[in-house]
Amino acid sequence: MTVAEPTAQSVAEAARLLRDGQLVAFPTETVYGLGGDATNERAVAAIFEAKGRPQFNPLISHVLDADEARKFVRWNDTAGKLAARFWPGPLTLVLPRSPGSPIALLATAGLDTVAIRAPSHPVAQALIRAAGRPIAAPSANRSGAISPTRAEHVAESLGDRVPLILDGGPCLVGVESTVLDLTSAMPTLLRPGGATREAIEAVVGPIAVSDALPSGSSARKSPGQLESHYAPARPVRLGASTVGADEGLLAFGPTVAPGAMLTYNLSPSGDLGEAAANLFAMMRTLDRPGIGRIAVMPIPETGLGLAINDRLRRAAADDGKDRGR
Repeated sequence: MTVAEPTAQSVAEAARLLRDGQLVAFPTETVYGLGGDATNERAVAAIFEAKGRPQFNPLISHVLDADEARKFVRWNDTAGKLAARFWPGPLTLVLPRSPGSPIALLATAGLDTVAIRAPSHPVAQALIRAAGRPIAAPSANRSGAISPTRAEHVAESLGDRVPLILDGGPCLVGVESTVLDLTSAMPTLLRPGGATREAIEAVVGPIAVSDALPSGSSARKSPGQLESHYAPARPVRLGASTVGADEGLLAFGPTVAPGAMLTYNLSPSGDLGEAAANLFAMMRTLDRPGIGRIAVMPIPETGLGLAINDRLRRAAADDGKDRGR
């Protein structure tokens, strides 16, 4: 782990690490972020692994401005008004994924929406510009720990899990960004934060508050609603050692159960990072007409396997719900 002042050289090195699929911690005006290339599934998996995150919750993708955001999401007039007032700044907008958006499915928890914002911190802006791609970045701390507002907080919490920390001094806002969902009829507050409800309503009028909004300190732990994840239309069967001819198989490891209609292997080598990176894309590919059920081979309950199995259990628990989608 290296802690570096944000010089032109260190920012260039941080950008190189990001492009190579590695992680970098950097300051924003809210808190320090643990950044990875938002278009690289393996880099996003590394973020979850470094944080010890128990679930694959949606991550915020950081961009320079509204023009950049339009490359990744379906923009609308409300987003334009809010970006004109709050960007760059501590407001995250949840918008539909645009067709062909390169944002990693793992960064969106498999959803067809993207949480996106433009940070105002000059170091964050310089890093995004140098990297030339959106940066997925939750707070740079172990999951459940207090969010970091100084570089030393990141070092204490993550240690060698992050190769480089850009030290931009203390964060000015000190709490995470406000998250506002713009995919429903009325803008909906998913997480309170650095942009106040009153300031938002001064721009777009009354907004709703999500029924799933956590209370107390937990309100600032997620960029959205924790229970909202992609659920396949096909039923999901876990712990499969054999597979039926009408089933699609999510395999794991070198030994694959034979006989499936269609098989995708999350990681032939048994690499949990690779499995996490492939999870949502492969699940979506198997979620297709003609396949009666998705069978999943056992996955170890260690490291990222905890998060993978958590997501798979949620998918299996949705059996019988909304199968007409």
